Amino acid sequence: MYASYFEIQNGVLTKCRMSGEENVTVTIPDGVTSIGKSAFIGCRSLKSITIPDSVTSIGDNAFLLCVSLKGITIPDGVLSIGNDAFANCNLLQNIDVSESNSDYSSSNGVLFDKSQTILMKYPEGKKDLSYIIPDGVTSIGFHAFACCKSLQSITIPDSVTSIGNHAFERCESLKSIKIPNGVTSISIGAFGSCKSLESVTIPNSVMRIGDYSYFCCKSLENITIPDSVTRIGNGAFARCTSLKKILIPKGVTSIGFNAFVFCKSLKSITIPDGVTNIGNGAFLCCESLQSITIPNNVTSIGKDVFNNCNKLTICAPVGSYAIEYAKSNSIKFKEI
Repeated sequence: MYASYFEIQNGVLTKCRMSGEENVTVTIPDGVTSIGKSAFIGCRSLKSITIPDSVTSIGDNAFLLCVSLKGITIPDGVLSIGNDAFANCNLLQNIDVSESNSDYSSSNGVLFDKSQTILMKYPEGKKDLSYIIPDGVTSIGFHAFACCKSLQSITIPDSVTSIGNHAFERCESLKSIKIPNGVTSISIGAFGSCKSLESVTIPNSVMRIGDYSYFCCKSLENITIPDSVTRIGNGAFARCTSLKKILIPKGVTSIGFNAFVFCKSLKSITIPDGVTNIGNGAFLCCESLQSITIPNNVTSIGKDVFNNCNKLTICAPVGSYAIEYAKSNSIKFKEI
């Protein structure tokens, strides 16, 4: 079995070579100290694995795309687990951790740090429709709930102050989410491709809507952004094709490139006085957009911002940069 499955160098398992069999069960040999980066990547036949106590680290992407893996137990000695170690394991239902492990723990098959203040990974194969994050959790990790396609509801406690990049990406059944007070930023890709998401509550503590944070949330019709927000990131609401209404708060100073690209249902929008820059393609292919009010403070409008907005009239002060932009780009305008 040793020669058939593994490539091991100086105690590091660098690669697993799967046979053509289905439902393969693997036992890593004693003495292996590390499961290397991408060691089991794409081992689609791997159903179960036994990790010896000698292992102290599991590398980035170690079990990525192990689509048949249903459960895994982290032994006592593991002190380090890399990013996306168990990503795209869509049948994985339990990540269990030995109670004697000094750095990690688990509860109902969900992976946490030892103190259970960081939720690291909710297994993608769990069939529960709802999940309540335990009180005391302060941080939701990178990709923590990514691709958890069964979850319709997730309750985030007030103790949470940090949500990692892509934390809820492709939670395709998630319908609503309330972000607690104390969170200051909607992180990069946090809710990207949550195609059933209809309702989002953003607290006044949030100051930044991160890049691609609501990318391709196709069921999102309305969203209220609090006055505390100062920046709307690149692609933040790109391809939110049902988005009809959005109020940009007065504190926003910058709208990123492609921020609202392909928001095909958006009809009107008012840019607040504080905005000075509108990024490339910000409203590209907003084909229902009929009017947009742009204040005098805007001194930079990027390329292709209003391309394929065939119904659009720009409303802006006489002699403003926006009016000159409209004239030079053959866009209908109304001086105010």
